[in-house]
Amino acid sequence: MRRRRSLVLGGGLVVIIILAAIFAPLIASSDPYAQDLLYSLMPPSADHPFGTDAYGRDILARVVYGARISLMEVVLGVGIAVAVGVPLGLISGTFGKRTDQTIMWVMDIIFAFPGVILAILIVSILGSSLINMLIAIAVFSLPVYARLSRNVALSIKRMEYVEAASALGASVWRIMFDHILRNSLGPIIVQATLTAGTIILTAASLSFLGLGAQPPLPEWGAMMSDGREFIQLAPWVSLFPGIAITITVLGFNILGDGLRDLLDPRT
Repeated sequence: MRRRRSLVLGGGLVVIIILAAIFAPLIASSDPYAQDLLYSLMPPSADHPFGTDAYGRDILARVVYGARISLMEVVLGVGIAVAVGVPLGLISGTFGKRTDQTIMWVMDIIFAFPGVILAILIVSILGSSLINMLIAIAVFSLPVYARLSRNVALSIKRMEYVEAASALGASVWRIMFDHILRNSLGPIIVQATLTAGTIILTAASLSFLGLGAQPPLPEWGAMMSDGREFIQLAPWVSLFPGIAITITVLGFNILGDGLRDLLDPRT
């Protein structure tokens, strides 16, 4: 792992974000929801290293507490997509024929919509909230994991050890979960890491449009949206949440590249 700089760099950035989320009360002593209009739009200073927003709230506190929301978006968004998409892909690749055609037909319909547009449509129907936004993100991520697990299942089910298990009387479900799924975890883990950055960007975009996390939650996209009216007067209101998004997405993408090289049998 030390020989792969991308793995170390990406993992280091992700660990920093995780530690900031865990130790947010120690990093920022201020309450991220506490308002003080006397100190609204204060520039960065010793008392407020990232400055304050229009309501006098400490931006450093809101950024570090916002890391918890962003990591929750990653865990739930990726978790739902994996929990639904991977079994569908395994069933599609293992059973084949009409089952494969039906599942892939549904996935193709979902995949035909641009991700953000589909998410906006779903949130508009369900209503603007953090939970509905995560459901929308998980829905447009389903085809990625369904296609990936299907392709892996199609290649693995022809391997000798799978044929040997079938000859010994193993059921198709046992073969699917005990043999095919185990040997497809590597690509799924790599894809989950790469998808994490996309989820954070999409969640920030929806929150920026007012379709995701609602005030006063310290979500990075919503914070950038709050600061766009003061971009010339107080650019730090949008700047620091944007930097946090950039570092987090960059960390997950670099980590995904490193994991892909690490878990690739050819390397």
